[in-house]
Amino acid sequence: MKQKLIIAICLVVLLAPLALAQREERVRQPSENWVWLFDGDDLDNWVNVGNEKWEIEDGVIHGQGVTDQYGYLRTKKRYKDFYLSVRFKCLADGNSGVYFHTDFEPGTVRVSQGRQFEIDRVLPHHNGGVYGDGLGWIAWPSPEFESVVRPTDWNDMLMTVVGNHYQCYINGIKVLDFVNPKHRTIDGYIALQLHSGGEGDMMFKDISVLDLSNQ
Repeated sequence: MKQKLIIAICLVVLLAPLALAQREERVRQPSENWVWLFDGDDLDNWVNVGNEKWEIEDGVIHGQGVTDQYGYLRTKKRYKDFYLSVRFKCLADGNSGVYFHTDFEPGTVRVSQGRQFEIDRVLPHHNGGVYGDGLGWIAWPSPEFESVVRPTDWNDMLMTVVGNHYQCYINGIKVLDFVNPKHRTIDGYIALQLHSGGEGDMMFKDISVLDLSNQ
């Protein structure tokens, strides 16, 4: 019995620093500062850019392409450095994405600045890669991450933008970790995209942001 007690005490001593480190790691994530951009009730935090259809169905944002143009649902607030959590589901093969540091030419759907984290259930279309700034593709995920997206089910997506450092996690897997040497813009809107051609059919929910701009 005494030997078992000694072993138990030793395990506590050995594992305590690990448990403390894990606790400190959780503490360093200021989850209480996350803010809902969409919690299922309304689109008060958003502005429709273009003529595509964005509506709430059963607590979910449903975006549908109804014209041949691009369509966006952008935030009212501009963001610089942030973490963004989104759940998405592709209902068709139309391309989509989450834009950041973005703005638009007045009265149009033409993007004047910014880039996007790619969403596209058709493989291999580089989900989680970064595209934009008039440069085309800026960064691709490694090929082994192409199949991370669930093509007909809900997906979890976490994006971090701190300065010129971009990270993207899809369904808990880090698919991109990139430092952009040609980072151009300082801040801008976050926007959900429907690709041109009228093929966009996307659902989004549980959208929250941790604004790091003033930290």
